[in-house]
Amino acid sequence: MNLQNNSSDHSNNYLKVLVKRGSSVESIHRAHASICDTKGRTLMKAGSCEYETFIRSALKPFQAMPFITSGASEKYNLDSKTLALACGSHSGSSVQARTAFKLLWNADIDIKELKCPTPQNRESKLQHNCSGKHSAFLATCKKMGWDLDSYLMGHHPLQKEIFRRVAELLKIPAEELIAERDDCGAPTLLLRLSQMAVLYAHLSKSDQPEFEKITRAMTNNPDLIAGEGYFDSELIKRGHNQIISKGGSEGIQCIGLLGEGIGLSIKVEDGSKRAKHAVAIHLLRQLEWITPTAIEELDEIILQKKPGIYIEVEGELKIP
Repeated sequence: MNLQNNSSDHSNNYLKVLVKRGSSVESIHRAHASICDTKGRTLMKAGSCEYETFIRSALKPFQAMPFITSGASEKYNLDSKTLALACGSHSGSSVQARTAFKLLWNADIDIKELKCPTPQNRESKLQHNCSGKHSAFLATCKKMGWDLDSYLMGHHPLQKEIFRRVAELLKIPAEELIAERDDCGAPTLLLRLSQMAVLYAHLSKSDQPEFEKITRAMTNNPDLIAGEGYFDSELIKRGHNQIISKGGSEGIQCIGLLGEGIGLSIKVEDGSKRAKHAVAIHLLRQLEWITPTAIEELDEIILQKKPGIYIEVEGELKIP
């Protein structure tokens, strides 16, 4: 990752998130955003769309592709709920943990095979927010006859297939992708913000069978993507089957406009979660992808403003 390249963009078009206590600014966050289509064209941007960072958990819908294309989801009679959980970063509720358990049970895989950690103050790996992804990984390996123990290694056939498909979508050699370990142990990818937007443009266009299944699973089961009261789930609920949303740690947020083949990616430089949500709501208001009523509901639920605390976003997307 070239931090100097990220910091050398002198564009004054970046987004600024101001957190105010009363009339005084207490904190400032700086953010970048990119909107692209499936051809890789940048339609609108704020700040630098060349900003490089890790996509983190926003990669999950693409990590779920082999689960479908391998025939694992069909072989083990798994429904759209298990696919949605594979794409999500869930909150560890009993319903979500049971869905992960069902995925493993149907594929006759022991819970002990999960390589994600047991969350602090929790009882089971099934409650980890990545257990759906890991369970789908294992089911895919079982179906394909691949080694279960090393499924998180970059050289494993499962991970190589994920890299191949992502590289194919981005029209670059797979060897150019840079992968590092995410917090759950799975590889995540270092990408430009514009490349993340391109991935979500492809996903939202839903012109490939696996993409159509993924987006349908996400829109039909929003609470399995994150959970009640969480941004991704609440946005998808209010998107009237027209929006998919998946965030990642360290200020990453990706959104797709279904049927249009348009993807939006956001990065907050200091990794602030409140700032990325504020920016997403601000840009959705500008883009009019959801109704004004939905915007206000989302603002109230997600930003959880306290008396005397105000969050404002300055700047907007512009045509490059």
